[in-house]
Amino acid sequence: MPGRGLTQKTKNEHEIVLERAMITRHYVMTWDLDRCVGCQIGPLVCPKEAVIHVEGVIENGRLVKKSSVDIDPEKCVLCGMCEVMCPKNAITLTINGQRENPVLVYGAFPDLIQSTVFDKEAFDWSRKDFVIDNCPTNVISYDEERDTLVVDDEHCIRCRQCEIASNGAFQVVQPWQGSVELRREKCVEGCLACADICPTRALHINEDGELVLADYYCIKCGACMQVCPVKPEYEEYEVTVESLGVTKTVPHRRITNASELPIWVERWRVRHTPVQSGAWVEALIKMADDKAGAVEIDSKRALKRRDLLKALAGGKVLLEKG
Repeated sequence: MPGRGLTQKTKNEHEIVLERAMITRHYVMTWDLDRCVGCQIGPLVCPKEAVIHVEGVIENGRLVKKSSVDIDPEKCVLCGMCEVMCPKNAITLTINGQRENPVLVYGAFPDLIQSTVFDKEAFDWSRKDFVIDNCPTNVISYDEERDTLVVDDEHCIRCRQCEIASNGAFQVVQPWQGSVELRREKCVEGCLACADICPTRALHINEDGELVLADYYCIKCGACMQVCPVKPEYEEYEVTVESLGVTKTVPHRRITNASELPIWVERWRVRHTPVQSGAWVEALIKMADDKAGAVEIDSKRALKRRDLLKALAGGKVLLEKG
């Protein structure tokens, strides 16, 4: 049992655990390092800079040790902001043995609007194994008793590959809206590390050994930008934030060499329940780009794109069958 009020940290190759035992509340926060891809969002959203990016290791253009994170237990206040925003669902926070998140309970952060819904009647059941096999997080399974496909919603990352694999029988709502662009001519020759870290098939290596982008599958985590050997450069500036009648100036930074980066991910806005909170406004400024008027690719057009189906395992064979 850790000392009362002190945060104790344990770490191995698979997880980081912070534990704080109070008189009436016992906090346990766990980072699943097997799920974590060392994305941008955790370090960006943390108000105490307690989430530390750990660089991956690239050899001969391939990622031999993936990017990850570490946590400074002296800075972490167990607020739960990173758990809400983690795109890989790699973080869990419990209080007295039950899932509870302080920033959600006290209205400092909203619930993100996201879902994965299956329409059994619209599904071509000859694609059952194709859909299950193409889920990168293995959260889709067949329920024999109910004769339907079910989703482990807690661990679904909303990559939308099931939408394409099922020809629209699955409908996915992603929390983040934005864009991703691959500029292959700017890549370091022979480097494929971004495909190795990508948690979906947004960036993947095709049958010809070439790096290609299937943009519709991107979840805007930014792990590809973190692992890329061509690094962003930043400039510091200040932003004025106003919420509930309180105005304050907070430091921020922006990328100055965006046009030189081989991979460019932008987060425009996030779907969420209503909230009025200075902490949320400040977090959004750190995470999102100022493109609220932009429009994302819609699902109806995506279902007709042959490149997205071809990007899936076995997709080329399915196309050839017609």
